[in-house]
Amino acid sequence: MELTLLGTGGPDGLPLPGCPCAACAVAVGERARAATSVLVDGVLLLDLTPGVALAAARSGHSLTAVRQVLLSHPHDGPAVEIPPGLPAPARLPAGQELTLPAGHRVRSVPVDAPGAGYEVTAPGGERLLYLPPECGPAGLAEPAKTERPYGTVLLDVVARPDALARLRAAGAVTGTTDVVAVHLDHAVPPGPETRRRLAALGARTVPDGTTLTVGDFHEVPDLPRRTLVLGGARSGKSAEAERRLSAFPDVLYVATGGTRDEDPEWARRVALHRERRPGTWRTRETCDLVPLLARDSGPALLVDCLSLWLTHAMDEAGAWDDAHWAAGGERELRERVEELTAAWRATRRTVVAVSNEVGSGVVPATASGRRFRDELGRLNAMVAAESEHVLLVVAGQALTLRG
Repeated sequence: MELTLLGTGGPDGLPLPGCPCAACAVAVGERARAATSVLVDGVLLLDLTPGVALAAARSGHSLTAVRQVLLSHPHDGPAVEIPPGLPAPARLPAGQELTLPAGHRVRSVPVDAPGAGYEVTAPGGERLLYLPPECGPAGLAEPAKTERPYGTVLLDVVARPDALARLRAAGAVTGTTDVVAVHLDHAVPPGPETRRRLAALGARTVPDGTTLTVGDFHEVPDLPRRTLVLGGARSGKSAEAERRLSAFPDVLYVATGGTRDEDPEWARRVALHRERRPGTWRTRETCDLVPLLARDSGPALLVDCLSLWLTHAMDEAGAWDDAHWAAGGERELRERVEELTAAWRATRRTVVAVSNEVGSGVVPATASGRRFRDELGRLNAMVAAESEHVLLVVAGQALTLRG
């Protein structure tokens, strides 16, 4: 089954006319995107968009053999003119099926927002899933033993990474599924940042006019097993770490900060973090990281953060006090850091850890403050040395240090 993406943008395309935002400002030339429309084997058109006939011609295709036009989502813009010879567009109700003269079977799948998703099965058995903008699948069951995973999935990965997570949990998307992001609008970050974020989710994007073959494996950069995300205060490091796991079907959020019943400001911080996480994620408040890393299986881990873990370890070692530090606190702390680093090196789980980068600011006025700064720098360096990916987040922008 051959797909030609006549457009890959949101319903209004990218850039939006007259929009001054950064994403629209750089979406020129090859980076511009028409509204998403997909031509399947020349006989089925998914979503009728302005200029679709010209887009097909630019990609070396014709719409003369199209026998069915299906719409996936309501669009509030002006009515789109139907090119001569093209069938009138229709929208299939959820659960309804049709068979095209060429033998393609199309089933409308339910989605969790206004619109209709479409599952297309070619005469040879190849399977495609196409979802509307800002939509995820609804009513997914456990993996069906008789159904193969989709060969290609087209969906709004940027806006709905949780939809990809649900497809993975149901076995509909596996490591051989080609996940392509469509419906890209000016909510995407400008420039190459979009490609980087998609790669971290196991997805990719392609330019308008690209032709794909369902079933062909297109390698996406492997999801790293260990990722360290560094950054200063309010840099966006936690949001970056959460985003990297947003398409995983199961995540355990490991909060090392504990609870502070007498600190309302801390409680507000914790509440904001919880509201930002997907509802399917579980949370565990602990600084006992080694047993979690040692488990051979289990959900992906997000550890936030190593600097609070170090604070706890220094508390237990009495490392804040100069006398305790000299009398064995230093040795005890270094042993705990080495134990954690060894567990990080040996883990078989997918794990993302957050840590503060504190060595670039004002030199602390106290010996204990300088000690914490130095020990955190050592801890960060040791964990980074055993990580496939290391990122530094500055002003919300993730800079790749490794990976």
